[in-house]
Amino acid sequence: IKALLDLLKELLFPGYFGQEVLKDSDLSAVTKDRLSHLQVSLNREITRSFKWMKQDKSPAPSTKESPDQITQQLINSLANLRTQLKQDAEAMLAGDPAATSITEVILSYPGFQAILVHRIAHFLYQHQVPLIPRLMSEIIHSETGIDIHPGAQIGSYFCIDHGTGLVIGETAVIGNHVKLYQGVTLGAFSVSKSGQDQKRHPSIHDHVTIYARSTILGGNTIIGEHSTIGGNVWLTESIPAHSKIYVNFKSNIIKHAPDAE
Repeated sequence: IKALLDLLKELLFPGYFGQEVLKDSDLSAVTKDRLSHLQVSLNREITRSFKWMKQDKSPAPSTKESPDQITQQLINSLANLRTQLKQDAEAMLAGDPAATSITEVILSYPGFQAILVHRIAHFLYQHQVPLIPRLMSEIIHSETGIDIHPGAQIGSYFCIDHGTGLVIGETAVIGNHVKLYQGVTLGAFSVSKSGQDQKRHPSIHDHVTIYARSTILGGNTIIGEHSTIGGNVWLTESIPAHSKIYVNFKSNIIKHAPDAE
């Protein structure tokens, strides 16, 4: 699975990842070879994952797609994935004054590495591929300290600043132009196993910023668009658009919602 991720990175951003030094004249032939390798390798691993699921007696997915069909759909989606990821890199460049270039973001930012893997894993999760999406998410979790469940729905222009200790749960829904800092948790209340099919994690609307070490819990919790959540906030209830929530150590938590005044 790690080798598959490396291959997908090389296809999505040729010249950025991998050992091979590429010339423009070589790109077409190299890409064709990589796509052929991906088709064989990914199809094989998806086939193994479905076989494992039967042996493990896990609940059967409802998908009617074959491993070959899922593989081909991922290959067909690579151009769209690349566009999404370029938007994420642009958001991180714009959102971090220390960033000097898109190249720096793509090559060195752990937040970008995490969202790159997540968008691949989420595609496979949507197509009900067993095990592989979670393995991908845990590989990048171990490398970056950023834990994003492959089921989480994340919009465009997603910015992770620093990112260490960031946790995003399976049923979280994140809009466009959202910025999260290190240590943020979009989590769930403790529920029994019977509640696993419920929405357990919060929804974050467009243009929201959540600062370091804040925790937002619950499937019914909605953060309205253009809101700002300060650091170290513990939040378990919805807030309207254009709200500001921050900790005041003299009077606990202050809420500020200009549109509601």
